[in-house]
Amino acid sequence: MECVFGLVGNGFSIIAADTSAVNSILVHKSNEDKVMILDSHKLMGASGEAGDRVQFTEYVQKNVALYQFRNGIPLSTAATANFTRGELATALRKNPYSVNILLAGYDKETGPSLYFIDYIATLHKVDKAAFGYGAYFALSMMDRHYHSGMSLEEATDLVDKCILEIRSRLVVAPPNFVIKIVDKDGAREHAWRESIKDQSAVSA
Repeated sequence: MECVFGLVGNGFSIIAADTSAVNSILVHKSNEDKVMILDSHKLMGASGEAGDRVQFTEYVQKNVALYQFRNGIPLSTAATANFTRGELATALRKNPYSVNILLAGYDKETGPSLYFIDYIATLHKVDKAAFGYGAYFALSMMDRHYHSGMSLEEATDLVDKCILEIRSRLVVAPPNFVIKIVDKDGAREHAWRESIKDQSAVSA
C-alpha cells in the first residue's frame, strides 16, 4: 500500500514517501527509503514493484552522474525528467518497469519544479502530485489546502495533514514516512514521521 506524494513551494520542492517494504500480507521492513537523492539538487520518489523501483532509480542516478562526469555540467531537472521518461518509454516496448516516479529539483534559472512520470511514460510538470493508494487521500487534502508560494512550514504542515489522513483512513496504512526537500541549498532529508520503529528493535 505505497504512498508517494510531493508539492512545490516558495523556493523549494518537497517529496514524502512511506518506508514500508511489503510483499503480499508480509511487512519485511519499515525503514525502506523510497526517495533517492539523484544529485546535489534533485530528488526522485518512486513507487512500484520493489525490484523495478530500486533498479530503475539507481539506473537513472548513475546516468545522471555519468552525464555530469562526461560533460562537466549537470542535467537540468527538465532534462532529467525527459531522460527518465524516454527510458521508461523505451522499456515499455521491451521489458516494462512497474514504477511510478515523482522527480523534484531546483535549478538556478527556473527555481523549484516537480515532474509526474508514471509507468507508461506519461510526463507532466505539476505543482502537486501523488501515487499509490494514499494518493486518494493526499490529493484531496492538497486540493483543499495547497496554494502557490507556500512556505516550508506550511508545506510541512500540509504533508503532516496528508500523512495523518492516510494513517486514519487507509485500511492498510503504512506507519512510517520520510520527507525530503530540495532548494537552493541542495537536496536533503528533512524529517521522518515514525509510528513504528525498525522491526528488528521490536521485542516479541
